[in-house]
Amino acid sequence: MIQLPARLGKYELQEFLGGGMSHVYRARDTVIGRPVAVKILTGAASQDEEAKARFLTEARTAGNLTHENVISIYDFGCDEEHGLFMVMEFLQGEDLRGAIRNGHTGDLKKKFGIAVQIARALEFVHQAKIIHRDIKPENVHINTAGVVKLMDFGIAKLEDLSVTRAGYILGTPYYMAPEQVRGEKINELVDVYAFGILLFELLAGQKPIAGETVERIFYSILNEPLDLNPLLAAGLPQPVIDLVAACTAKQPGDRPQDFGSIAATLERMRESLDAATRVLPQTSQAEAPAPAARPAWLIPGIAVLSVLIAVGLFFALRPKPGPAQPPALPGVISTSTGAMVLVPAGEFAFGEDKQRISLPAFYVDRTEVSNAEYARFCQATNRPLPDAFPAGQPNYPVVNVTIGDARAFAAWAGKRLPNPFEWEKAARGADGRAFPWGNEHDPSRANVGTSALRPVSDFPSGASPFGALQMVGNAWEFVDQQRPPSPQALKGFPTLKPPPSAEEPWYMIRGQSYGEPLLDAVMWDSAPVPARWKNIYIGFRCVKNAP
Repeated sequence: MIQLPARLGKYELQEFLGGGMSHVYRARDTVIGRPVAVKILTGAASQDEEAKARFLTEARTAGNLTHENVISIYDFGCDEEHGLFMVMEFLQGEDLRGAIRNGHTGDLKKKFGIAVQIARALEFVHQAKIIHRDIKPENVHINTAGVVKLMDFGIAKLEDLSVTRAGYILGTPYYMAPEQVRGEKINELVDVYAFGILLFELLAGQKPIAGETVERIFYSILNEPLDLNPLLAAGLPQPVIDLVAACTAKQPGDRPQDFGSIAATLERMRESLDAATRVLPQTSQAEAPAPAARPAWLIPGIAVLSVLIAVGLFFALRPKPGPAQPPALPGVISTSTGAMVLVPAGEFAFGEDKQRISLPAFYVDRTEVSNAEYARFCQATNRPLPDAFPAGQPNYPVVNVTIGDARAFAAWAGKRLPNPFEWEKAARGADGRAFPWGNEHDPSRANVGTSALRPVSDFPSGASPFGALQMVGNAWEFVDQQRPPSPQALKGFPTLKPPPSAEEPWYMIRGQSYGEPLLDAVMWDSAPVPARWKNIYIGFRCVKNAP
């Protein structure tokens, strides 16, 4: 264990939080001041190739996912003193195991809300072609506001199930699908099965499978039907019980085939709790008995009682003031390095297939970072200007910078570089359009197929739906996601010394430059460049989280 306090690059380690093969610390990013969690692979685990592979898989997998219900990975690297590490979103609250044990999962409506968030996270993960393979309550975190975060990606479960392996956790096998137990080839439906077991446990407060040995648990998974009586005893609606039964079917083909349908089913159930009403039987006029005569002295009393009932109903049924709504986010904000436009929270169509992806609200620079702003950054940080810097063109985009230079500028400005999801939503809006301005192939709206850069505020007719300018053309833009090079890409940098290799980090650039004609795939396509590469065609813009 590291003696605290300690430094790991720009991260100040403050508190040991626990761990096994890796140690997790509460830390602070000293550059931007936010709390983070830093996971460091232990020295012993660093000598284990399997442990290293799982650690790298987790960093690469979760690091490429951006969703409100998936934990965020901010950074990854290797420190000379401490070894492999990753930097994650710092979460407060408790995992689902603790919430179930401590009775913090709430009523049925709140439990449905937790399950819906897990299902939406897994829907997103599967759309990214990732199988989690380790769905269990320990890997679901719930913060104090009830927001769910899915954690711990890339674990090779079959390797972990050796009964003789040190550190083996007995709880893991309960969530394995029959095809996993048999060692067969798996697909995303193993996550559906595990979710069904988790849903049972969330609703009933107990595991559906009993067993003290791995062999007994596996026998039950393979041969015995799931005992649904605890769900019946809890008085749960039959459709809920049917959903659990379907998710935990022995045959993958009998399970729901995607988490979109599971989430939709759970949302309908949750809405039905709100919409439940009592229907009173009605008596026809022909069947109604004749009213009995009332004494005269009773009539004034009935009138007074009717008034009191009416007044009581008025106060009971009048609309209650709801919770105060947060103020609307401004559409444009001013920062020390230029205006930023709001990209509201919600779903958008991502990629060529137009997958539905959900993102929280964020702000994006209205324009590419200009020479003037970059020069101010260099002066403030004693950093050299880029090669062949055009001092006489302050309103043109800065180019000839590496992704490291771009990151340094963003940190200085209190911002960051966009991930691919943020860049694409800011560029094409929510409706999956082919170009920022719509679906018309209109090169006149962008600086493409020309011979020179243009000022960052040019081409207002080509603005994105949110008001971002020149996200197509002018300069390629760095996106903070690694992308492995193709064999052709490795040959595309003959002037780079030493020649680039597939082992060094490569990053994504998007949006094309002025040097290419308008490409039909510009909204979802990208190109890889080595992290040390810079040239006159590549610039960048920044984003920042909305408050």
